[in-house]
Amino acid sequence: MFSKSAWLHLRIPFSYYLMPVYLFSLAVSDNVNTSNAIIVFIALHIFLYPASNGFNSYFDKDEDSIGGLKNPPKVSKGLYYLALVFDLIALLLVSFDFWVLLMFLIYGLVSKAYSHPYIRIKKYPFGSWFIAGLFQGFFTFLMVYLGLNGIRPEELLKQDILIPALLTSLMLWGSYPMTQIYQHDEDSRRGDNTLSLKLGILGTFHFTMILFSLTTVLFGLYFIEHYNLNIASLYVLAMSPVVGFFFYWYIKARKNKDVVNFEYTMRLNAISATCLNLFFIILYLN
Repeated sequence: MFSKSAWLHLRIPFSYYLMPVYLFSLAVSDNVNTSNAIIVFIALHIFLYPASNGFNSYFDKDEDSIGGLKNPPKVSKGLYYLALVFDLIALLLVSFDFWVLLMFLIYGLVSKAYSHPYIRIKKYPFGSWFIAGLFQGFFTFLMVYLGLNGIRPEELLKQDILIPALLTSLMLWGSYPMTQIYQHDEDSRRGDNTLSLKLGILGTFHFTMILFSLTTVLFGLYFIEHYNLNIASLYVLAMSPVVGFFFYWYIKARKNKDVVNFEYTMRLNAISATCLNLFFIILYLN
Protein backbone atom coordinates (compact mmCIF):
# COMPACT_ATOMS: atom_id res chain seq x y z
CA MET A 1 0.00 0.00 0.00
CA PHE A 2 2.82 2.39 0.89
CA SER A 3 6.08 2.58 -1.06
CA LYS A 4 9.46 1.60 0.31
CA SER A 5 10.58 5.23 0.13
CA ALA A 6 7.70 6.26 2.41
CA TRP A 7 8.75 3.72 5.05
CA LEU A 8 12.37 4.84 4.77
CA HIS A 9 11.40 8.46 5.43
CA LEU A 10 9.77 7.48 8.73
CA ARG A 11 13.32 6.79 9.95
CA ILE A 12 12.14 4.58 12.81
CA PRO A 13 15.72 3.68 13.93
CA PHE A 14 16.35 7.42 14.45
CA SER A 15 14.09 7.22 17.52
CA TYR A 16 17.05 5.63 19.31
CA TYR A 17 18.71 9.06 19.42
CA LEU A 18 15.66 10.52 21.19
CA MET A 19 15.35 7.69 23.72
CA PRO A 20 17.32 9.38 26.56
CA VAL A 21 14.37 11.66 27.36
CA TYR A 22 12.06 8.68 27.90
CA LEU A 23 14.67 6.79 29.93
CA PHE A 24 15.43 9.79 32.15
CA SER A 25 11.72 10.26 32.86
CA LEU A 26 11.46 6.54 33.62
CA ALA A 27 14.52 6.64 35.89
CA VAL A 28 13.13 9.40 38.12
CA SER A 29 9.58 8.00 38.24
CA ASP A 30 8.24 6.75 41.56
CA ASN A 31 5.20 4.64 40.64
CA VAL A 32 5.75 3.18 37.21
CA ASN A 33 2.89 1.19 35.71
CA THR A 34 4.70 -1.45 33.65
CA SER A 35 2.03 -1.90 30.99
CA ASN A 36 1.69 1.86 30.57
CA ALA A 37 5.48 2.19 30.32
CA ILE A 38 5.56 -0.31 27.44
CA ILE A 39 2.62 1.32 25.65
CA VAL A 40 4.03 4.84 25.98
CA PHE A 41 7.44 3.67 24.76
CA ILE A 42 5.95 2.03 21.66
CA ALA A 43 3.56 4.91 20.95
CA LEU A 44 6.36 7.47 21.23
CA HIS A 45 9.33 5.76 19.58
CA ILE A 46 7.67 3.50 17.01
CA PHE A 47 4.81 5.77 15.96
CA LEU A 48 4.86 9.43 17.12
CA TYR A 49 8.50 10.25 16.39
CA PRO A 50 8.48 8.46 13.00
CA ALA A 51 5.20 10.19 12.11
CA SER A 52 6.89 13.54 12.74
CA ASN A 53 9.90 12.47 10.68
CA GLY A 54 7.73 11.41 7.77
CA PHE A 55 5.50 14.48 7.83
CA ASN A 56 8.46 16.86 7.91
CA SER A 57 10.29 14.93 5.20
CA TYR A 58 7.23 15.20 2.96
CA PHE A 59 7.25 19.00 3.13
CA ASP A 60 11.04 19.44 3.25
CA LYS A 61 11.62 17.25 0.20
CA ASP A 62 15.30 16.98 1.12
CA GLU A 63 17.77 16.04 -1.59
CA ASP A 64 20.84 15.84 0.65
CA SER A 65 21.40 13.73 3.78
CA ILE A 66 19.00 14.08 6.71
CA GLY A 67 19.13 12.64 10.22
CA GLY A 68 19.23 8.87 9.96
CA LEU A 69 19.04 8.78 6.14
CA LYS A 70 22.16 9.45 4.08
CA ASN A 71 20.51 9.28 0.67
CA PRO A 72 16.83 10.19 1.08
CA PRO A 73 14.64 8.96 -1.80
CA LYS A 74 12.09 11.26 -3.42
CA VAL A 75 8.96 11.68 -1.35
CA SER A 76 5.48 10.76 -2.52
CA LYS A 77 1.95 11.54 -1.39
CA GLY A 78 1.92 8.11 0.24
CA LEU A 79 4.45 9.35 2.81
CA TYR A 80 2.03 12.08 3.89
CA TYR A 81 -0.77 9.57 4.50
CA LEU A 82 1.55 7.04 6.15
CA ALA A 83 2.71 9.70 8.61
CA LEU A 84 -0.92 10.50 9.48
CA VAL A 85 -1.66 6.80 10.00
CA PHE A 86 1.30 6.52 12.38
CA ASP A 87 0.06 9.63 14.21
CA LEU A 88 -3.38 8.08 14.61
CA ILE A 89 -1.95 4.80 15.92
CA ALA A 90 0.14 6.68 18.48
CA LEU A 91 -2.98 8.51 19.71
CA LEU A 92 -5.02 5.32 19.90
CA LEU A 93 -2.31 3.60 21.93
CA VAL A 94 -2.26 6.31 24.61
CA SER A 95 -6.03 6.79 24.73
CA PHE A 96 -5.99 5.06 28.14
CA ASP A 97 -5.34 8.52 29.63
CA PHE A 98 -7.01 11.70 28.31
CA TRP A 99 -4.18 14.02 29.37
CA VAL A 100 -1.47 11.85 27.86
CA LEU A 101 -3.54 11.67 24.69
CA LEU A 102 -3.87 15.46 24.65
CA MET A 103 -0.12 15.93 25.12
CA PHE A 104 0.63 13.46 22.31
CA LEU A 105 -1.78 15.41 20.10
CA ILE A 106 -0.11 18.74 20.97
CA TYR A 107 3.35 17.31 20.31
CA GLY A 108 2.21 16.02 16.93
CA LEU A 109 0.74 19.40 15.95
CA VAL A 110 3.86 21.32 16.99
CA SER A 111 6.12 18.90 15.11
CA LYS A 112 3.98 19.38 11.99
CA ALA A 113 4.23 23.15 12.30
CA TYR A 114 8.02 22.77 12.20
CA SER A 115 8.07 22.09 8.46
CA HIS A 116 4.56 22.86 7.18
CA PRO A 117 4.77 25.70 4.63
CA TYR A 118 1.94 27.68 6.26
CA ILE A 119 3.88 28.04 9.50
CA ARG A 120 7.34 26.52 9.00
CA ILE A 121 8.91 27.13 12.40
CA LYS A 122 12.13 25.76 10.92
CA LYS A 123 12.88 29.00 9.05
CA TYR A 124 13.17 30.99 12.30
CA PRO A 125 16.63 30.35 13.79
CA PHE A 126 16.01 31.03 17.48
CA GLY A 127 12.32 30.16 17.46
CA SER A 128 12.87 26.72 15.95
CA TRP A 129 15.80 26.04 18.27
CA PHE A 130 13.79 27.00 21.36
CA ILE A 131 10.58 25.20 20.37
CA ALA A 132 12.31 22.00 19.26
CA GLY A 133 14.33 21.81 22.49
CA LEU A 134 11.31 22.66 24.64
CA PHE A 135 8.97 20.08 23.11
CA GLN A 136 11.46 17.26 22.53
CA GLY A 137 12.84 17.80 26.04
CA PHE A 138 10.71 19.42 28.77
CA PHE A 139 7.31 18.69 27.21
CA THR A 140 8.12 15.09 26.24
CA PHE A 141 9.64 14.37 29.67
CA LEU A 142 6.41 15.51 31.36
CA MET A 143 4.27 13.67 28.81
CA VAL A 144 6.14 10.43 29.48
CA TYR A 145 6.12 10.94 33.26
CA LEU A 146 2.36 11.45 33.19
CA GLY A 147 1.86 8.27 31.18
CA LEU A 148 4.20 6.14 33.31
CA ASN A 149 2.94 7.18 36.71
CA GLY A 150 -0.78 7.69 36.15
CA ILE A 151 -0.86 10.93 38.12
CA ARG A 152 -3.02 14.03 37.73
CA PRO A 153 -1.61 16.79 35.46
CA GLU A 154 -1.26 19.29 38.31
CA GLU A 155 1.14 16.91 40.07
CA LEU A 156 3.65 17.58 37.28
CA LEU A 157 4.22 21.02 38.79
CA LYS A 158 6.33 19.58 41.59
CA GLN A 159 9.93 20.78 41.70
CA ASP A 160 11.29 17.23 41.67
CA ILE A 161 9.65 16.70 38.28
CA LEU A 162 10.09 20.11 36.67
CA ILE A 163 13.85 20.34 37.31
CA PRO A 164 14.85 17.15 35.44
CA ALA A 165 12.35 18.07 32.72
CA LEU A 166 14.10 21.41 32.25
CA LEU A 167 17.49 19.68 32.26
CA THR A 168 16.43 17.56 29.28
CA SER A 169 15.59 20.71 27.31
CA LEU A 170 18.90 22.30 28.24
CA MET A 171 20.65 19.15 27.00
CA LEU A 172 18.78 19.35 23.69
CA TRP A 173 19.27 23.10 23.28
CA GLY A 174 22.99 22.42 23.47
CA SER A 175 23.04 19.55 21.00
CA TYR A 176 20.34 20.65 18.55
CA PRO A 177 22.46 23.02 16.39
CA MET A 178 24.98 20.19 15.91
CA THR A 179 22.28 18.16 14.15
CA GLN A 180 22.01 20.95 11.55
CA ILE A 181 25.70 21.62 11.06
CA TYR A 182 26.11 19.58 7.86
CA GLN A 183 22.91 20.88 6.22
CA HIS A 184 23.92 24.52 5.67
CA ASP A 185 23.91 24.34 1.88
CA GLU A 186 20.48 22.78 1.58
CA ASP A 187 18.97 24.96 4.31
CA SER A 188 20.31 28.04 2.52
CA ARG A 189 18.81 26.95 -0.80
CA ARG A 190 15.43 26.39 0.86
CA GLY A 191 15.46 29.64 2.82
CA ASP A 192 15.60 27.98 6.24
CA ASN A 193 17.80 30.22 8.34
CA THR A 194 18.57 27.64 11.05
CA LEU A 195 20.50 28.53 14.20
CA SER A 196 23.50 26.50 13.05
CA LEU A 197 23.52 28.33 9.73
CA LYS A 198 23.38 31.63 11.58
CA LEU A 199 26.21 30.63 13.93
CA GLY A 200 28.43 29.16 11.22
CA ILE A 201 30.36 25.91 11.50
CA LEU A 202 32.85 26.91 14.19
CA GLY A 203 30.22 29.04 15.92
CA THR A 204 28.00 25.97 16.19
CA PHE A 205 30.82 24.02 17.83
CA HIS A 206 31.50 26.87 20.27
CA PHE A 207 27.80 27.30 21.08
CA THR A 208 27.49 23.59 21.86
CA MET A 209 30.65 23.65 23.99
CA ILE A 210 29.22 26.40 26.18
CA LEU A 211 25.78 24.86 26.65
CA PHE A 212 27.16 21.33 27.08
CA SER A 213 29.49 22.57 29.84
CA LEU A 214 26.57 24.30 31.58
CA THR A 215 24.41 21.19 31.17
CA THR A 216 27.09 18.95 32.67
CA VAL A 217 27.45 21.18 35.72
CA LEU A 218 23.69 21.40 36.30
CA PHE A 219 23.15 17.66 35.78
CA GLY A 220 26.01 17.01 38.22
CA LEU A 221 24.47 19.29 40.84
CA TYR A 222 21.08 17.64 40.33
CA PHE A 223 22.48 14.14 40.84
CA ILE A 224 24.45 15.19 43.93
CA GLU A 225 21.31 16.79 45.40
CA HIS A 226 18.85 14.00 44.59
CA TYR A 227 21.14 10.96 44.55
CA ASN A 228 24.79 11.06 45.58
CA LEU A 229 28.27 11.99 44.43
CA ASN A 230 28.83 8.53 42.94
CA ILE A 231 25.89 8.95 40.54
CA ALA A 232 27.11 12.44 39.59
CA SER A 233 30.59 11.05 38.93
CA LEU A 234 29.11 8.21 36.89
CA TYR A 235 27.26 10.75 34.74
CA VAL A 236 30.48 12.66 34.05
CA LEU A 237 32.25 9.38 33.23
CA ALA A 238 29.42 8.34 30.90
CA MET A 239 29.70 11.63 29.02
CA SER A 240 33.48 11.40 28.57
CA PRO A 241 33.31 9.49 25.24
CA VAL A 242 30.97 12.18 23.91
CA VAL A 243 33.36 14.95 24.95
CA GLY A 244 36.32 13.05 23.53
CA PHE A 245 34.74 12.54 20.12
CA PHE A 246 33.36 16.09 20.04
CA PHE A 247 36.80 17.66 20.52
CA TYR A 248 38.39 15.19 18.11
CA TRP A 249 35.86 16.30 15.48
CA TYR A 250 36.26 19.98 16.40
CA ILE A 251 40.05 19.87 15.91
CA LYS A 252 39.62 18.16 12.53
CA ALA A 253 36.92 20.66 11.48
CA ARG A 254 39.22 23.61 12.19
CA LYS A 255 41.66 22.20 9.64
CA ASN A 256 39.25 20.75 7.12
CA LYS A 257 35.57 21.76 6.79
CA ASP A 258 34.91 18.62 4.69
CA VAL A 259 34.68 16.56 7.88
CA VAL A 260 31.59 18.54 8.88
CA ASN A 261 29.33 16.01 7.22
CA PHE A 262 26.55 13.50 7.73
CA GLU A 263 28.84 10.67 8.87
CA TYR A 264 30.51 12.61 11.69
CA THR A 265 27.20 14.08 12.83
CA MET A 266 25.53 10.67 13.04
CA ARG A 267 28.57 9.27 14.83
CA LEU A 268 28.34 12.00 17.48
CA ASN A 269 24.59 11.36 17.81
CA ALA A 270 25.16 7.62 18.19
CA ILE A 271 27.85 8.01 20.85
CA SER A 272 25.82 10.58 22.78
CA ALA A 273 22.58 8.58 22.66
CA THR A 274 24.31 5.33 23.64
CA CYS A 275 26.14 6.89 26.59
CA LEU A 276 23.00 8.62 27.86
CA ASN A 277 20.77 5.59 27.33
CA LEU A 278 23.15 3.34 29.26
CA PHE A 279 23.53 5.88 32.07
CA PHE A 280 19.77 6.38 32.49
CA ILE A 281 19.19 2.61 32.44
CA ILE A 282 21.76 2.25 35.23
CA LEU A 283 20.08 5.12 37.09
CA TYR A 284 16.72 3.39 36.76
CA LEU A 285 18.08 0.06 37.99
CA ASN A 286 19.82 1.83 40.85
